[in-house]
Amino acid sequence: MKGLGLFEPDKFYHLVNHAVGSENLFRCTDNYYYFLNRYAYHTQQVLKTYAYCLMPNHFHLLVRVCSWDELEKAPKFEGVVHKFVMQKISNWLNGYARAYNIKYERKGALFIDYTKRFEVDNEEYFTAVVNYIHQNPVNHEFVATPDQWLHSSYHAFLSPKETKLMRNEVLEWFGGANEFQKFHQMNKGNLDNLIEGF
Repeated sequence: MKGLGLFEPDKFYHLVNHAVGSENLFRCTDNYYYFLNRYAYHTQQVLKTYAYCLMPNHFHLLVRVCSWDELEKAPKFEGVVHKFVMQKISNWLNGYARAYNIKYERKGALFIDYTKRFEVDNEEYFTAVVNYIHQNPVNHEFVATPDQWLHSSYHAFLSPKETKLMRNEVLEWFGGANEFQKFHQMNKGNLDNLIEGF
């Protein structure tokens, strides 16, 4: 099934997951911050983050799985990369869902059964995915421009504040902060053909 390939060391992936039914994943600003905090806590030993966008009912991430050498240093790594990465993602999403259910006095699943993962295997796709992720709130008509949406990585690329994002690598890829901004301004349009179903 497309979107369910195996995780491998040093490869890039576009990750997507969605709330079940008509639920929202985030009801207030604190939810967004808590979600990112838990993401960093559970995945920092297995994933490097290049871009993200949190929408009310779904999220997008562009990540790279850590190198084999880095993974070998991670506690409880037993040599099976895909299983290890999936366990970290599962711990993150399940932990968030438990906290969300307690906070809002709800029961049952919050996320759909699996997190889609699309390997980003060429330079053109990498560039397009970074843009697609940041344009997501524009495409869904929440805002007019990426900088108006507070819950994506777009602002972190233009800020001097410390970040866990691979900011330098992404800005270097686009040719600097000014070129990063220009690219996003010039490439709005409908980008839904980049990923099916979201």
